[in-house]
Amino acid sequence: MITDTHSHLFWNRFDDDRDEVIARAKAAGVERMLVVGTTLETSRSSFELAAMHDGLFPTAGVHPHDVEEPWDAVREEIAALCAREECVAVGETGLDYFRDYSPHEAQRDWFRWHLELATKLDKPVIVHCREANEDTVRILSEYPDVRGVMHCYVMGEKQLGPYLDMGFYISFSGVVTYPKNDDNRAAAAAVPADRILVETDCPFLAPQPMRGKRNEPSFVTATLDAVATVRGEEPASLALQTSRNAAALFGLPPV
Repeated sequence: MITDTHSHLFWNRFDDDRDEVIARAKAAGVERMLVVGTTLETSRSSFELAAMHDGLFPTAGVHPHDVEEPWDAVREEIAALCAREECVAVGETGLDYFRDYSPHEAQRDWFRWHLELATKLDKPVIVHCREANEDTVRILSEYPDVRGVMHCYVMGEKQLGPYLDMGFYISFSGVVTYPKNDDNRAAAAAVPADRILVETDCPFLAPQPMRGKRNEPSFVTATLDAVATVRGEEPASLALQTSRNAAALFGLPPV
């Protein structure tokens, strides 16, 4: 069993063949996929998709690219979605100072709101961090009871410490397969066995063998193979371990 812990299967790039994409994933052994909301609309779509397909699990949140004002009505509905039994995590949330699509102060405000919600609901949080490591660590340290995952971890081994110390899981995407990304592979080798996850972040960040194509959950096998190689493990063993880790973090049925 393989678990893709971060997909955006609601994306319009899947509109023409979404059922086939899910079928290909399951044929490749990817039996579980988290469908991660990034706006109110896509969070709703995540729940709709998960209700239609076995093995799909929804989340709800607002991505840092999409925050500007603290819209009370949006927050109220996101909170209601996160409170539903089938919701396995709060987010995607976090900080992105690379694209700068949203003001930094608004990003930090929404990040804290998601962390407070995760604390209240006792659910894990899915954290996005790009070029914002210092502020991400600082804000997470304000919420010692929060558990979660650093999704699409793109940094190196030396940045891992604070996140591991706070009990966070670390998820690797197709980025770990890119030829010039030795630092990220060193991080993948260093994460403890009970804290490592894999993901696609599809339709983005296809792994090296498929680079330039639309990413999809079946491609997570290439990421899994790359991580297994740097860890000196068999892919099947790592698939089982990462699926068990995903079940532990997100409250999925036992593997």
